[in-house]
Amino acid sequence: MQSLSMQVRPGLGNRTGRVDSDRWRRRRRSGDFPERYKTVSVFASSSSSSSEREETKDRSNSSLSRSQTYTLLKQQLAVAAKSEDYKEAARIRDSLRLFEDEEPVLRLRRLMKQAIKEEKFEDAARYRDELRVVAPHSLLKCSSDATTLGIRVQVRSVYIEGRSQPSKGQYFFAYRIRITNNSDRPAQLLRRHWIVTNANGNSENIWGVGVIGEQPVILPGTGFEYSSACPLTTPNGRMEGDFEMKHIDRVGSPTFNVAIAPFCLSILGDEDDMM
Repeated sequence: MQSLSMQVRPGLGNRTGRVDSDRWRRRRRSGDFPERYKTVSVFASSSSSSSEREETKDRSNSSLSRSQTYTLLKQQLAVAAKSEDYKEAARIRDSLRLFEDEEPVLRLRRLMKQAIKEEKFEDAARYRDELRVVAPHSLLKCSSDATTLGIRVQVRSVYIEGRSQPSKGQYFFAYRIRITNNSDRPAQLLRRHWIVTNANGNSENIWGVGVIGEQPVILPGTGFEYSSACPLTTPNGRMEGDFEMKHIDRVGSPTFNVAIAPFCLSILGDEDDMM
């Protein structure tokens, strides 16, 4: 797996079309989804039995079908609203609400948020613990913010549908990073280190010199931004890591690591983006 440099264009990957909510509900009950909603991406150890591998594959297919269906409905709701087709938008909105009621991850996230709002913290803790078992990555935001020795690193990720091929187990995520030097010393970014983990718990370490071919010097009170991307073999996962940096105002200054806090890679996006 490699981290790829790219420029993110607004609206990349958008599609148009409509969903018949009644037909969608019938398909959901029967499990009869179109072929494009299915996946062949399965991770199973060679020591696993055939039945265990089939069970893992069924869970993976089911999860992907739900994720893709939900993402498609969100896209079509946006299209209907933009075209001012409010009757269609209301119909798709109802389908989304029905989906959220039936989807465990979305339901638990909503219940946890509501419990926190109502200060029912014991209930919120119970929902959080259930989420950790069902989908640990869902507890992360698709953004993160961390400061180390006055160097602040902010990240935001987004799913790029137009460069993804779910049927082949290929998902493409872009991320935007802003590094702000809030200290009183100039610092240079020398190296990067990423830890990328997919939904099956498989992690990969990625090291590289600088970022997007540069080793930027960031003066006090200034910042540096760049966009890059990461392919993944599952519909969701996580990234975290650090930048190796060095103060350049004094000869012989030691290098230090600046944390990149964990953030989620998810085709569903953040809860705040949901209906």
